[in-house]
Amino acid sequence: MAEKLFGTDGVRGLANSHPMTAEMALKLGAAAGRFFRSDGKNDHRVVIGKDTRLSGYMLENALTAGLTSTGMNVLLLGPVPTPAVGHLTHSMRADLGIMISASHNHFTDNGIKFFGPDGFKLSDEAEADIERMVDEGVELAHPENIGRARRIDEGRHRYVEFIKTTFPSDHRLDGLKVVIDCANGAAYRAAPEALWELGAEVIEVGVKPNGTNINLECGSTDTRTAVKAVLDHGADVGICLDGDADRVMIIDETGRVADGDQIMALMAGRFAEKGALRGGALVATVMSNLGLERYLGGKGLRLERTKVGDRYVVERMREGGFNLGGEQSGHIVMTDYATTGDGLLAGLQFLAAMVETGQRASDLTQVFDTVPQLLKNVRYQAGQTPLDDENVRKVIAASELDLTGKGRLLIRKSGTEPLIRVMAECEDETFLTQVVDRIVAEVERATA
Repeated sequence: MAEKLFGTDGVRGLANSHPMTAEMALKLGAAAGRFFRSDGKNDHRVVIGKDTRLSGYMLENALTAGLTSTGMNVLLLGPVPTPAVGHLTHSMRADLGIMISASHNHFTDNGIKFFGPDGFKLSDEAEADIERMVDEGVELAHPENIGRARRIDEGRHRYVEFIKTTFPSDHRLDGLKVVIDCANGAAYRAAPEALWELGAEVIEVGVKPNGTNINLECGSTDTRTAVKAVLDHGADVGICLDGDADRVMIIDETGRVADGDQIMALMAGRFAEKGALRGGALVATVMSNLGLERYLGGKGLRLERTKVGDRYVVERMREGGFNLGGEQSGHIVMTDYATTGDGLLAGLQFLAAMVETGQRASDLTQVFDTVPQLLKNVRYQAGQTPLDDENVRKVIAASELDLTGKGRLLIRKSGTEPLIRVMAECEDETFLTQVVDRIVAEVERATA
């Protein structure tokens, strides 16, 4: 039976520990290469991008060895955002795209994400086939059919030129002072370049990666540095990306932070006003705030909820023909432009709203009133199954009963880290805290 390697966003783990070892990367590369060469043709290519983690060099080389061993020609993009890989996989007519990144995680983690030839992330079925091939082994290419590898220096520039086309051609960013926080990650060159070329006065934060400082006290998961920069420089707006630039948080001129829910609400309203919101719905996950659902309902729009993970959002968008979706965490997916979440694209759309309406960022970042929401995480060890504990299950059941008619409760395992996420919403914040703390305490007991 094939080992379960893929989570909600590719294969991820502690660098240089299973499954994020050079050995496993080589096997994954060989399996993916063989999977995408099943048609028997000779001219097959794969593009590989990465963020700025130290372990990216190791995994890039191992993946390249595995892929070329099965006859794939490898095009190495270097540090580029995850959405750039999705875009370039399709535009360069590649059979496969690979992004080496653990997104918003600490530098000690890393991950491998796969994109199909259409630029979209692989289906569960395709990932299962690759897992099976890793387990069983694959047939290697004959010596004369081994693939080649080469660097593609213009990959970042291609992405920058593309991302600029998503901004209205009759507008510029002249007169806007923009803080861009690149989290010392994959967009540290692309994002400032795009904003400057569109006319903005750019204040750069998190653009000095050293292999170990990705997401460290910066980026979409820690906005304090960018908030300070906005206030210190009197900036009009701040855009905070995560390590692979597929997430975004927006900071208004007062230093207030808007999450993905608020950004999606703004975009949904604007799309609907222009008659461009296909299906009359926004696709988001079970984590999105109840206030977002109420706001959309008030405009005659629907909120379609999915499991957590931008891939599930995209799958539902494609199934239902919707063109706007995302996650509270900052993945904003606009399939009219991109195949996956793109933080810089979402940031540019927010800037377009500022330019077109003449409004300040603070007028656009608080679209709806949020229902109080509390999320706490409990870490567990390998082999532990705290959600199967009888006492944990009893406490969860009792809490769900207590919240009936008052709010909602969501308990789930993270798909990218060994965490149990406990989230609840309720207008009564005191009661909300009591419910979450009661469950967290029981889960902690079960993992002690």
